[in-house]
Amino acid sequence: MQIEAKIKEAFEILEKRVPLVHHITNYVTVNDCANVVLAIGASPIMADEESEMEEMVSLADALVLNIGTANERTIASMLKAGSVANAKNIPVVLDPVGVGATTFRRESTQKLLDAIAFSVIRGNRAEMKTLAGREAKSSGVDSRDEGDDGINITQDLAQKLGCVIAMTGKEDIVCHAKECYTLHNGDKALQNVTGTGCMSSALIGGFVGATHDPLLSAILGISTMAIAGEIADKSKGISSFKMALIDTIGVMNGSLMLEKIEIKQIF
Repeated sequence: MQIEAKIKEAFEILEKRVPLVHHITNYVTVNDCANVVLAIGASPIMADEESEMEEMVSLADALVLNIGTANERTIASMLKAGSVANAKNIPVVLDPVGVGATTFRRESTQKLLDAIAFSVIRGNRAEMKTLAGREAKSSGVDSRDEGDDGINITQDLAQKLGCVIAMTGKEDIVCHAKECYTLHNGDKALQNVTGTGCMSSALIGGFVGATHDPLLSAILGISTMAIAGEIADKSKGISSFKMALIDTIGVMNGSLMLEKIEIKQIF
Protein backbone atom coordinates (compact mmCIF):
# COMPACT_ATOMS: atom_id res chain seq x y z
CA MET A 1 0.00 0.00 0.00
CA GLN A 2 1.30 3.47 -0.91
CA ILE A 3 2.15 5.86 1.94
CA GLU A 4 -0.70 8.19 0.89
CA ALA A 5 -3.30 5.47 1.28
CA LYS A 6 -1.79 4.42 4.60
CA ILE A 7 -2.04 7.99 5.91
CA LYS A 8 -5.72 8.25 5.07
CA GLU A 9 -6.43 4.85 6.58
CA ALA A 10 -4.50 5.67 9.78
CA PHE A 11 -6.71 8.66 10.57
CA GLU A 12 -9.82 6.56 9.93
CA ILE A 13 -8.59 3.84 12.30
CA LEU A 14 -7.65 6.44 14.92
CA GLU A 15 -11.15 7.92 14.80
CA LYS A 16 -12.79 4.52 15.18
CA ARG A 17 -10.57 3.09 17.92
CA VAL A 18 -9.82 6.15 20.11
CA PRO A 19 -6.79 4.36 21.60
CA LEU A 20 -5.85 4.78 25.25
CA VAL A 21 -2.26 5.97 25.55
CA HIS A 22 -0.52 5.45 28.88
CA HIS A 23 2.31 7.87 29.63
CA ILE A 24 5.08 7.87 32.19
CA THR A 25 6.39 11.20 31.15
CA ASN A 26 8.01 14.54 31.76
CA TYR A 27 6.15 16.57 34.42
CA VAL A 28 7.20 19.78 32.66
CA THR A 29 5.08 18.83 29.64
CA VAL A 30 2.63 16.24 30.97
CA ASN A 31 -0.45 18.44 30.54
CA ASP A 32 0.54 19.43 27.01
CA CYS A 33 1.12 15.79 26.08
CA ALA A 34 -2.32 14.86 27.38
CA ASN A 35 -3.92 17.72 25.45
CA VAL A 36 -2.34 16.87 22.08
CA VAL A 37 -3.31 13.21 22.49
CA LEU A 38 -6.89 14.30 23.09
CA ALA A 39 -6.68 16.75 20.20
CA ILE A 40 -5.61 14.11 17.69
CA GLY A 41 -8.48 11.85 18.77
CA ALA A 42 -6.89 9.45 21.25
CA SER A 43 -7.28 9.20 25.02
CA PRO A 44 -4.42 9.89 27.47
CA ILE A 45 -3.70 8.58 30.92
CA MET A 46 -0.73 9.67 33.03
CA ALA A 47 0.26 7.27 35.82
CA ASP A 48 3.64 6.39 37.28
CA GLU A 49 2.98 4.37 40.45
CA GLU A 50 4.84 1.07 40.08
CA SER A 51 2.30 -0.94 42.08
CA GLU A 52 -0.47 -0.23 39.56
CA MET A 53 1.58 -0.67 36.39
CA GLU A 54 0.34 -4.15 35.50
CA GLU A 55 -3.31 -3.13 35.75
CA MET A 56 -2.82 0.27 34.12
CA VAL A 57 -0.74 -0.88 31.17
CA SER A 58 -3.14 -3.74 30.57
CA LEU A 59 -5.87 -1.18 29.87
CA ALA A 60 -3.78 0.73 27.32
CA ASP A 61 -3.33 0.50 23.57
CA ALA A 62 0.12 2.11 23.67
CA LEU A 63 2.75 3.12 26.22
CA VAL A 64 4.94 6.24 26.03
CA LEU A 65 8.04 6.49 28.24
CA ASN A 66 9.78 9.87 28.54
CA ILE A 67 12.87 10.37 30.74
CA GLY A 68 12.74 14.17 30.79
CA THR A 69 12.20 14.38 34.56
CA ALA A 70 12.85 10.75 35.44
CA ASN A 71 14.10 9.58 38.82
CA GLU A 72 14.88 6.20 40.39
CA ARG A 73 11.22 5.66 41.28
CA THR A 74 9.84 6.44 37.83
CA ILE A 75 12.55 4.44 36.05
CA ALA A 76 11.45 1.41 38.11
CA SER A 77 7.86 2.10 37.02
CA MET A 78 8.97 2.40 33.39
CA LEU A 79 10.75 -0.95 33.56
CA LYS A 80 7.65 -2.60 35.02
CA ALA A 81 5.33 -0.92 32.52
CA GLY A 82 7.51 -1.87 29.57
CA SER A 83 7.67 -5.48 30.69
CA VAL A 84 3.89 -5.70 30.92
CA ALA A 85 3.46 -3.96 27.55
CA ASN A 86 5.86 -6.34 25.84
CA ALA A 87 4.11 -9.36 27.32
CA LYS A 88 0.76 -8.10 26.02
CA ASN A 89 2.07 -6.92 22.59
CA ILE A 90 1.28 -3.29 23.42
CA PRO A 91 3.55 -0.94 21.42
CA VAL A 92 6.03 1.14 23.42
CA VAL A 93 7.48 4.54 22.47
CA LEU A 94 10.65 5.90 24.10
CA ASP A 95 11.65 9.57 24.28
CA PRO A 96 15.21 9.64 25.71
CA VAL A 97 15.15 13.33 26.66
CA GLY A 98 18.64 14.69 27.36
CA VAL A 99 20.10 11.19 27.47
CA GLY A 100 23.64 12.51 27.05
CA ALA A 101 23.41 15.19 29.73
CA THR A 102 24.16 13.05 32.81
CA THR A 103 25.38 9.63 33.86
CA PHE A 104 21.99 8.88 35.43
CA ARG A 105 20.18 9.50 32.16
CA ARG A 106 22.62 7.42 30.13
CA GLU A 107 22.55 4.51 32.56
CA SER A 108 18.77 4.64 33.01
CA THR A 109 18.17 4.69 29.27
CA GLN A 110 20.47 1.72 28.82
CA LYS A 111 18.47 -0.19 31.46
CA LEU A 112 15.30 0.56 29.50
CA LEU A 113 16.88 -0.49 26.20
CA ASP A 114 18.18 -3.73 27.72
CA ALA A 115 14.84 -4.66 29.28
CA ILE A 116 12.17 -3.42 26.85
CA ALA A 117 11.46 -4.02 23.17
CA PHE A 118 10.51 -0.60 21.80
CA SER A 119 8.36 0.06 18.75
CA VAL A 120 9.59 3.63 18.22
CA ILE A 121 12.38 5.71 19.72
CA ARG A 122 12.09 9.45 18.98
CA GLY A 123 14.68 12.03 19.89
CA ASN A 124 16.71 14.97 18.65
CA ARG A 125 20.03 14.64 16.87
CA ALA A 126 22.19 14.85 20.01
CA GLU A 127 20.08 12.23 21.77
CA MET A 128 20.31 9.85 18.85
CA LYS A 129 24.06 10.32 18.49
CA THR A 130 24.42 9.51 22.18
CA LEU A 131 22.37 6.31 21.75
CA ALA A 132 24.60 5.43 18.81
CA GLY A 133 27.72 5.85 20.96
CA ARG A 134 28.91 8.95 19.15
CA GLU A 135 30.04 12.26 20.59
CA ALA A 136 27.17 14.76 20.62
CA LYS A 137 26.81 18.45 21.33
CA SER A 138 23.94 19.49 23.56
CA SER A 139 22.89 22.13 26.06
CA GLY A 140 20.90 20.47 28.81
CA VAL A 141 18.17 18.58 26.99
CA ASP A 142 18.47 20.61 23.76
CA SER A 143 20.54 19.56 20.77
CA ARG A 144 23.35 21.78 19.56
CA ASP A 145 24.50 19.21 17.04
CA GLU A 146 24.55 19.65 13.28
CA GLY A 147 25.80 17.60 10.37
CA ASP A 148 24.82 15.64 7.29
CA ASP A 149 25.15 12.11 8.69
CA GLY A 150 21.66 11.93 10.19
CA ILE A 151 20.39 9.26 7.82
CA ASN A 152 23.36 7.00 8.51
CA ILE A 153 22.96 7.45 12.29
CA THR A 154 19.22 6.78 12.13
CA GLN A 155 19.55 3.76 9.88
CA ASP A 156 22.37 2.26 11.98
CA LEU A 157 20.37 2.72 15.20
CA ALA A 158 17.27 1.17 13.63
CA GLN A 159 19.27 -1.92 12.72
CA LYS A 160 21.07 -2.05 16.07
CA LEU A 161 17.98 -1.61 18.24
CA GLY A 162 15.49 -3.41 16.01
CA CYS A 163 12.84 -0.70 16.01
CA VAL A 164 11.78 2.49 14.26
CA ILE A 165 14.12 5.40 14.94
CA ALA A 166 12.82 8.95 14.49
CA MET A 167 15.39 11.74 14.61
CA THR A 168 13.85 15.22 14.74
CA GLY A 169 15.61 18.45 13.80
CA LYS A 170 15.98 20.74 10.81
CA GLU A 171 15.25 17.65 8.74
CA ASP A 172 13.25 14.88 10.39
CA ILE A 173 14.36 11.33 9.60
CA VAL A 174 12.32 8.18 10.24
CA CYS A 175 13.83 4.76 9.55
CA HIS A 176 13.52 1.12 10.28
CA ALA A 177 15.95 -1.48 8.98
CA LYS A 178 14.40 -1.75 5.50
CA GLU A 179 12.73 1.63 4.88
CA CYS A 180 13.67 5.25 5.51
CA TYR A 181 12.00 8.66 4.98
CA THR A 182 12.92 12.29 5.42
CA LEU A 183 10.26 14.81 6.46
CA HIS A 184 10.48 18.48 5.54
CA ASN A 185 7.67 20.29 7.34
CA GLY A 186 7.95 22.54 10.40
CA ASP A 187 8.48 26.12 11.52
CA LYS A 188 11.18 27.80 13.62
CA ALA A 189 8.49 29.04 16.01
CA LEU A 190 8.21 25.49 17.36
CA GLN A 191 11.63 25.98 18.98
CA ASN A 192 10.12 28.64 21.23
CA VAL A 193 7.52 26.33 22.75
CA THR A 194 8.67 23.98 25.52
CA GLY A 195 7.93 20.34 24.91
CA THR A 196 7.11 20.07 21.22
CA GLY A 197 9.37 17.02 21.10
CA CYS A 198 7.58 15.43 24.06
CA MET A 199 4.26 16.21 22.41
CA SER A 200 5.44 14.63 19.15
CA SER A 201 6.28 11.43 21.02
CA ALA A 202 2.85 11.49 22.63
CA LEU A 203 1.26 11.87 19.20
CA ILE A 204 3.28 8.90 17.94
CA GLY A 205 1.80 6.97 20.85
CA GLY A 206 -1.69 7.89 19.72
CA PHE A 207 -1.13 6.72 16.17
CA VAL A 208 0.71 3.52 17.06
CA GLY A 209 -1.98 2.63 19.60
CA ALA A 210 -4.50 2.77 16.76
CA THR A 211 -2.55 1.30 13.86
CA HIS A 212 0.20 -0.85 15.40
CA ASP A 213 2.33 0.43 12.49
CA PRO A 214 5.43 1.99 14.12
CA LEU A 215 6.98 3.47 10.97
CA LEU A 216 3.77 5.13 9.79
CA SER A 217 2.97 6.30 13.32
CA ALA A 218 6.35 7.97 13.71
CA ILE A 219 5.86 9.76 10.39
CA LEU A 220 2.37 10.90 11.33
CA GLY A 221 3.17 11.95 14.90
CA ILE A 222 6.11 14.08 13.82
CA SER A 223 4.34 15.48 10.76
CA THR A 224 1.23 16.40 12.76
CA MET A 225 3.32 18.60 15.05
CA ALA A 226 5.39 20.04 12.19
CA ILE A 227 2.42 20.89 9.98
CA ALA A 228 0.48 22.35 12.90
CA GLY A 229 3.52 24.53 13.55
CA GLU A 230 3.32 25.84 10.01
CA ILE A 231 -0.40 26.54 10.07
CA ALA A 232 -1.02 27.80 13.63
CA ASP A 233 -1.36 31.57 14.16
CA LYS A 234 1.94 33.07 15.34
CA SER A 235 0.89 36.72 15.32
CA LYS A 236 -0.11 37.02 19.00
CA GLY A 237 2.98 35.72 20.76
CA ILE A 238 4.35 32.44 22.04
CA SER A 239 1.61 31.63 24.56
CA SER A 240 -1.15 32.14 22.01
CA PHE A 241 0.85 30.19 19.44
CA LYS A 242 1.01 27.21 21.81
CA MET A 243 -2.78 27.24 22.19
CA ALA A 244 -3.20 27.64 18.44
CA LEU A 245 -0.85 24.71 17.94
CA ILE A 246 -3.09 22.41 19.99
CA ASP A 247 -6.20 23.79 18.26
CA THR A 248 -4.63 23.04 14.86
CA ILE A 249 -3.75 19.49 15.90
CA GLY A 250 -7.40 19.15 16.83
CA VAL A 251 -8.49 19.68 13.22
CA MET A 252 -5.79 17.52 11.66
CA ASN A 253 -7.14 14.78 9.43
CA GLY A 254 -6.04 12.60 6.56
CA SER A 255 -6.94 15.13 3.88
CA LEU A 256 -5.04 17.99 5.52
CA MET A 257 -2.07 15.74 6.20
CA LEU A 258 -1.91 14.61 2.58
CA GLU A 259 -2.22 18.21 1.37
CA LYS A 260 0.61 19.52 3.55
CA ILE A 261 3.06 16.69 4.20
CA GLU A 262 6.47 16.95 2.58
CA ILE A 263 7.96 13.49 2.63
CA LYS A 264 10.73 11.81 0.66
CA GLN A 265 11.52 8.10 0.66
CA ILE A 266 15.27 7.46 0.87
CA PHE A 267 15.07 3.68 0.50
